Amino acid sequence: MNTYKITAADNTFTAEVEKRSGQDLNACYQCGNCTAGCPFSFAYDIQVSNIMRLVQIGQRDKVLQCHSIWLCASCQSCTTRCPNNIDVAGVMDHIRHMAREAGLATERKVKVFVDSFLDSVERHGRVYEMGLMVSYMAKTGRVFTDVELAPKVLPKGKLPLKPHSIKGKEQIAAIFKRFREVKSK
Repeated sequence: MNTYKITAADNTFTAEVEKRSGQDLNACYQCGNCTAGCPFSFAYDIQVSNIMRLVQIGQRDKVLQCHSIWLCASCQSCTTRCPNNIDVAGVMDHIRHMAREAGLATERKVKVFVDSFLDSVERHGRVYEMGLMVSYMAKTGRVFTDVELAPKVLPKGKLPLKPHSIKGKEQIAAIFKRFREVKSK
């Protein structure tokens, strides 16, 4: 069992998570339904209900440095099961964003995938799968991962060699631009 010094609490952390997520974290009474419904709890270093508790008691470093926030698939099982209607998956998303902002991405491959995905969407208006794969492989060095699947997938047109053209590509790029402007302020 882990113990945490409440005297080392960062109360601003709790308030920041509540403000960013729009959730009242005091409503969480640790029933454990979020953990019980999580399909990835077997891989977590800290279970979802424990993350919620650590946020409540202001354990910024422990929360932002855990691996669980990077493994969360945002499947909404925790949110659906919460008897107090807390958007637990949304809280996890906001915590993940806070960890990125603090430079604390503990699951590098997950961060690289997300970055590659967002770069692809910004550039093409939607994800360009082949470009995403090439970017991810180049950044992680996992060049020959799943290469044996190429002969099965390419003839079916599942991975087009050129990105799809879409309407509204400029508007999507503008969203990313506005985000960077707000973030830089």
